[in-house]
Amino acid sequence: MQTGIFIGFDVRLEKPGIAWITFNQPERLNGMTPAVKRDLIETLHQAQMDSAVRIIVITGTGRGFCAGDDLKSYSKGLEAEQGLVPPISPGHDTPIGTYAGLRTVSQELNRVIRSIDKPTIAALNGIAIQTGFSLALACDFRIAAEEAKMGSATLRFALLPDEGGQHLLVQHMGLAKTLDFLMRKRIVSAGEALDLGLVHEVVPGDQLAQAAGDLARELADGPQVAMRLLKRSIYNAAELTFEQSCDEIAARTAVVDYHPDARDGVASFVEKRAPKFNAWLEED
Repeated sequence: MQTGIFIGFDVRLEKPGIAWITFNQPERLNGMTPAVKRDLIETLHQAQMDSAVRIIVITGTGRGFCAGDDLKSYSKGLEAEQGLVPPISPGHDTPIGTYAGLRTVSQELNRVIRSIDKPTIAALNGIAIQTGFSLALACDFRIAAEEAKMGSATLRFALLPDEGGQHLLVQHMGLAKTLDFLMRKRIVSAGEALDLGLVHEVVPGDQLAQAAGDLARELADGPQVAMRLLKRSIYNAAELTFEQSCDEIAARTAVVDYHPDARDGVASFVEKRAPKFNAWLEED
């Protein structure tokens, strides 16, 4: 995947296969534009297809993780920003343009994050509102700094959580709590988010990068094939019946059981040693 400094975010790759995506516009609380979203989509596609990448960490700089959309950018038409992909109309100029813009760009970003089979971590360094909040919810793991705040609060502007936030919230904390959260326009502290099940861990701000890195390295050292198939199976299980879910994971098990990682995992147990996973990646 391409690494370096791009418009809206930086990308770097660390051993053993950890891709760090860092929003780099703290002066605007890392507010997003359609161009930034499209470049993020391209970067995530690259990460998915690059065997050197095992784990993806998304974080921000300054006081914000991502404070939502830069609404002014939607009135500029074709943006002058030269990113990874050529500019297109951001939409949102007519009712059908809004539908197209959401489906093609804003919602697509969260769909891509969810569809990647490699584990994703959101390291919430600060404010995460609307776009930033739904992006974090789309990730597999969320670690928040103590000073982070998060929410949707779109009803403050008579708008909707139109990037799939309502679905993600229902999955994370259930129907009743989602109704309360969205209808009452709640923006919560990191501690409250932990209590609601919206984040997995809260740490002091100066320990966030270390905590996210530790989790990323733990996951990166795990058996990548089994982990990626398990991730997809867990998300599928949320939508399938029990019988369908049993059949689905049986099919995946037929792949995993014959992989070199599984063979060494069993052998290491018998031989009372640590397993040696991911030799196939190191050979590549």
